[in-house]
Amino acid sequence: MKKALLISALLAASTVLAADLAVAQSTPVPATVNSLRGADPDADVTVNPVYHQQEGRQNRNYRAQPPIIPHTIEKYQIDLHANECLACHDWKNAAERRAPTLSMTHYTSRDGVQTDAIAPRRWFCNQCHVPQVDAPALVDNLFRGSEE
Repeated sequence: MKKALLISALLAASTVLAADLAVAQSTPVPATVNSLRGADPDADVTVNPVYHQQEGRQNRNYRAQPPIIPHTIEKYQIDLHANECLACHDWKNAAERRAPTLSMTHYTSRDGVQTDAIAPRRWFCNQCHVPQVDAPALVDNLFRGSEE
């Protein structure tokens, strides 16, 4: 009796699942969905020319904005094992390399303890800092800075 009930339940569940799958596959994608890749996401992607990064510093648009990186970081190793940014920007090397040093917040642990080593939560620079690039916007940007 229990075997028959179990088999019936499994059969019913698989039938419902198969019906849901058939409906999901036959439902067309709404035409109002827009992708950054255009109407046909499976079309070949045309690669735009490389945009060179600007040298020098760029103004910030709001108070808490992290500084933008004014140079390429394309081949930099920033992972669990190494952070090449620290070769120039760590407080021990910044003066010799004539690079901006990290703020003290980068040396403060999540418990508020200041150390001589960069805090683990600040290890991956490119979580907040990005290279500046003169490239066309992918979408319209209506952002206004804090001074405007």
